[in-house]
Amino acid sequence: MMNKARAQQQGQSPKVVENIVLVGRTGNGKSATANSLIGKKVFDSKTHATGVTTKCQTHEFVTKYGHTINVMDTPGLYDLSVSADSISTEIVKCLTLAKGGIHVVFLVLSARTRVTEEEENVLRTLQTLFGNEILKYVIFVFTGGDVLEECNETLDDYLGRDCPDFLKKVIWMSGNRKVLINNKTRDEGKKAEQVDKLLSLVDEIRKSNRGEAYTNDMYDAIKKETDRLHEQQKELESKNYTKEMAETMQYQLMESYQGNMNRVSNTVEKKLKDALETQEKASDKYVNWKTDDENMLQLTVAIPVPPVPGYSCNIL
Repeated sequence: MMNKARAQQQGQSPKVVENIVLVGRTGNGKSATANSLIGKKVFDSKTHATGVTTKCQTHEFVTKYGHTINVMDTPGLYDLSVSADSISTEIVKCLTLAKGGIHVVFLVLSARTRVTEEEENVLRTLQTLFGNEILKYVIFVFTGGDVLEECNETLDDYLGRDCPDFLKKVIWMSGNRKVLINNKTRDEGKKAEQVDKLLSLVDEIRKSNRGEAYTNDMYDAIKKETDRLHEQQKELESKNYTKEMAETMQYQLMESYQGNMNRVSNTVEKKLKDALETQEKASDKYVNWKTDDENMLQLTVAIPVPPVPGYSCNIL
């Protein structure tokens, strides 16, 4: 706040930081994509059965166009090695660190494999937590560009072959913002071209949303509690309390703040569990329907159809 006031007094505009949040299924290459955007290795990125990222991590950098970006790498949604409680805690932490709201979401998918039901669950969870308005801020980033390049295929070729209807719909709802990247390339020109493409889509979102960040009730609740804590801490610092008294009051402030944040986290956890339960029921219903349909087909094949009186077929 002091820096903002000082900048205004000196006739300077306060620094504007845009928050880019990377989300997606475990193993799709969120951390590698973040590193490609930044231009150096900041986040740990390896091939594991379980995700490397289990905590929300951030890194701020300035693009060659002068924009300050805060990149936020998140744990994989539906990572079976991480509990819903841990994921919800990290989501709240992510929103706490996203001061000013979320400006862009990179929804990271992999072109190395077919889009699965798990990918659909990630999308539905994102919509459950943030609502359909979040789609105005989403860029679909497909990793595994090296695989398609080896097959001499484009992203449109891949999507035309392996893109389910639900993904086609949300990509369309998101303004058809999609990009294929190769996080393994050593070609500096290719790296620069990919970053330019990502930043051009970020700029497109910036313009279409008039620079406004995405917020919702959950974010507003977190911001309210964080702002209240900062105000109370400032007030505490302005008083001439003894060191012992100040430490006691600081502890009480943090305890109250953490309790309020835990309540927000519990709300997020409930939404996550409800979303997972709904998706599991839908999946079970589909499996049961498919099984019944297959059984009916087998039954139809097994039961001979009686001949129609007065009708004969001589084709064979």
